[in-house]
Amino acid sequence: MSDLNYHHLRYFHAVARDGNLTRTAERLNLSQSALSSQIKALEARLGHTLFDRVGRRLELTEVGRIALDHADRIFGTGAELLATLNQSTDARPPLRVGALSTLSRNFQLTFLKPVLQQQDIDIRLTSGNSERLLAMLTSLALDVVLTTQVPAREDRTDFVAHRIAEQPVGLHGVPERLNHGSLKALLRNEPLIVPSDPVIRAGFDSLIVRLGIEPRIVADVDDMAMVRLLAREGIGLAIAPAVVLADEIAAGLLQTAPHDLRINESFFAVTIPRSFPHPLLAPLLQDDQS
Repeated sequence: MSDLNYHHLRYFHAVARDGNLTRTAERLNLSQSALSSQIKALEARLGHTLFDRVGRRLELTEVGRIALDHADRIFGTGAELLATLNQSTDARPPLRVGALSTLSRNFQLTFLKPVLQQQDIDIRLTSGNSERLLAMLTSLALDVVLTTQVPAREDRTDFVAHRIAEQPVGLHGVPERLNHGSLKALLRNEPLIVPSDPVIRAGFDSLIVRLGIEPRIVADVDDMAMVRLLAREGIGLAIAPAVVLADEIAAGLLQTAPHDLRINESFFAVTIPRSFPHPLLAPLLQDDQS
């Protein structure tokens, strides 16, 4: 079976976007018959008709719409390739960011805010577990991965972990749950919402051993968005960095207990050495955003 002729696909893509054979032929400086022959050759290769003629206009068939969708992605990828390698131009490829599915959405927004304010920015955000995201980073399917842990160096991959923020972990809840005189009393008497984040959980386990208490954990949550929701609904006190609940704290819906838990969480942007890094990464990584 012969391979797809991408010259034919390029001509089809142009006609499909214009919707008019004559206009496309003039724009490409081709005769109508030559352009029509290219389209017919592609239809013969695919085994399907790509256009229906409706009056003077060409309408895409179902197969034509499918082919156009693929052509958009094929030629879009080609444009991204040129933009990546020719960094002296104004054209920029999309910034592809991976983030742990458990990571605070507020933190992600804070990290991306410097580039979100620019015009014509295309950001593609992927969430998932650490193994999947680091594999995508290694295969160059992502430009950066946001996480709370420094990845292990495996399979000769030189991950570079840029610490971009560090925040203390506090105890947050609706005001009526904070009426206790000490941290020990709070943790002993109030229900707790504890993230399954290994750094926070290890610090919390150490804390309750130091205090010699048996806490009442009502929710062990692997999603910071759910931590926010449960705390806002008064289900219990949330153990988390303040950035997770920043909106609720600013609005007065939640308050932070005045106790030092002696737990800190770091946030990292993980990259790998590349000859052609995304041009937007440097300003995001150069300053500590804590």
